Amino acid sequence: MLVLLPPSEGKAAGGSGAPLKPESLSLPGLAPARAAVLEELVELCAADEPKAREVLGLSEGLRGEVAKNVELRSAAARPAGEIYTGVLYDALGLADLPAEARGRAQDALLVFSGLWGGVRITDRIPSYRCSMGVKLPGLGALGAYWRGPMASVMPEAAGRGLVLDLRSSAYTAAWKPKGEVAGRTATVRVLHSQLVDGVEKRSVVSHFNKATKGRLVRDLLLAGSAPASPAELVTALRDLGYVVEAEAPAKPGKAWSLDVVVTQIHH
Repeated sequence: MLVLLPPSEGKAAGGSGAPLKPESLSLPGLAPARAAVLEELVELCAADEPKAREVLGLSEGLRGEVAKNVELRSAAARPAGEIYTGVLYDALGLADLPAEARGRAQDALLVFSGLWGGVRITDRIPSYRCSMGVKLPGLGALGAYWRGPMASVMPEAAGRGLVLDLRSSAYTAAWKPKGEVAGRTATVRVLHSQLVDGVEKRSVVSHFNKATKGRLVRDLLLAGSAPASPAELVTALRDLGYVVEAEAPAKPGKAWSLDVVVTQIHH
């Protein structure tokens, strides 16, 4: 099983330790593309802070994020699983997973990134700020920029098993499963169900969406579940107590769509 995750907007500080070693990152086929994004991002942030804030969509109060990007090559690096924070990663709780479940996480999880393309949770990276929605002056929109490089490495990364796609829309732009891979891919939407005047209303709420996705992955890892197909995933999630509504693709080469319906989040 390969689980595709979005990164977090906010990130933990790099702390102390050795700096980035680009050659050590997973998916080595992305190395040239990573080098190009890193070079332009560092140069932009070093040369023109107001322009960099505009490109990165940062307020003046976040100007420290620009300074952080300037030092990316020399800043301390930590495992990506420690760098990414926020609601999804809090619910996933990588740090306190038992050893066996953490080993499964290391094998299964792949985090998409505007700067790195994709990283495993064991890949050591510095704290940075560069979302997939950024449009760099030289390379252009990163979602479009990464499509070619990701298309060359993702079929192999996906292996022959289930692909559980939990990415947000900005990150799905960088790679869309096609053909046979798409047929064993499941995308998940989280719907919050409420009774309003006796009538059920469903809506997509960011907090519920992120927290449920993190909890869902954690539960699969703890259970040692290894669904090999979207249909098996539906069964596994229902066995774990989730309310799941599944829609098989209408034609070959399309992904399955799963709705996970929640009424509340258990922290």
